Amino acid sequence: MPKILRIINRFNLGGPTYNVAYLSKYLAPDYETLLVGGVNSDSEACSDHIINKLGLHTLKIPDMQREINGYSDMVAYQKIKEIIKRYKPDIVHTHASKAGFIGRYAAKQCNVPVILHTFHGHIFHSYFSDYKTAIFKMIERNMASHSSAIIAISNLQKEELCNIHKIAPAEKFRVIPLGFDLDRFQENYKTKREVFRNLYKISDDEVTISIIGRLVPIKNHTLFIKSFAKSKEQTTRKIRGFIVGDGELRKSLTELAESLKLTCSTPERPRDGADIIFTSWINDADIVLAGSDITALTSFNEGTPVSLIEAQAANTPIISTNVGGIEDIVISGKTALLAENDNVDDFSGKLVSLVEDETLRKDMAHYGWEFVKNRFHYSRLVRDMKELYDELLLTKNRT
Repeated sequence: MPKILRIINRFNLGGPTYNVAYLSKYLAPDYETLLVGGVNSDSEACSDHIINKLGLHTLKIPDMQREINGYSDMVAYQKIKEIIKRYKPDIVHTHASKAGFIGRYAAKQCNVPVILHTFHGHIFHSYFSDYKTAIFKMIERNMASHSSAIIAISNLQKEELCNIHKIAPAEKFRVIPLGFDLDRFQENYKTKREVFRNLYKISDDEVTISIIGRLVPIKNHTLFIKSFAKSKEQTTRKIRGFIVGDGELRKSLTELAESLKLTCSTPERPRDGADIIFTSWINDADIVLAGSDITALTSFNEGTPVSLIEAQAANTPIISTNVGGIEDIVISGKTALLAENDNVDDFSGKLVSLVEDETLRKDMAHYGWEFVKNRFHYSRLVRDMKELYDELLLTKNRT
């Protein structure tokens, strides 16, 4: 059978890890896969439970880290070359930026027949200076020229990469959306809701708003906290905010919340009835979303955020900034209200409308599951990817 070397930046908790895991597991027996990845940064949750649940074996390269480091990156490159020489893959498929550069360059040097890369997002705005961004674009264009195909996870992302950032011509791209195990968000829903709300002592008349993700600048939790504070002043409903995740900004975010007269609860300083609860990482997103009445996202830039796909699978209405590929994964006005990027007045106004209108929330919840259940299921992801692999290998064998 053909062999795939699948390389991911790191096994952090998020969409890329879920997708490389499902592809590695369910492309068998048609394809054999060796899954390789780097290590997480201190601010990221470990996703070993995802890998272990599927019974997968992985190779970890400690030198392949999120941060740019010339020496470590060179060591990682040499290690991947050694893996390629031993494993002799028919396909090298890389996922996300660091793995995409190191893995594709190694594959090119080793004359791997088919080289693929998936953009799970991109770093071409809201991450680095204009100078650094220009360098990264130049690198990506060079790597694209050595790729058999490039996978975008949404039509909007393809449009950005192709026509705005000029990474590669349109014929080089294929659009294959992400896929997840969404059925679990429908199973035992009432029980999960009771578990979450009992754990945090949430009363029936309280409306909970949850935001899930790393506490890092790009996620703009500042907008969430400011909007929550403004919404609390404008509504007569009881509201509670849950910030699910962790990272470098937790201290500054708690200080911001407290400066806005919001009470906070953290794992180190738990407080019953707090306005904002910082939970740190919770692996069981299905329990969080079942217990939540609204899911929020405030990022400056996003690819395909998993939390919003999962929220719709859990019948949870969404409020989000309208950035990146968001419009490709929600139905604006039906499953989500979309606000202007970093606009507190717009975000808080839409949040208040969701908080106060229970009928609107129920209508949005109804549409969510119907929209995502087939479009973003892992079985569709595996089927689409197999068809692409088959096509590229057949084309290569003919030349």
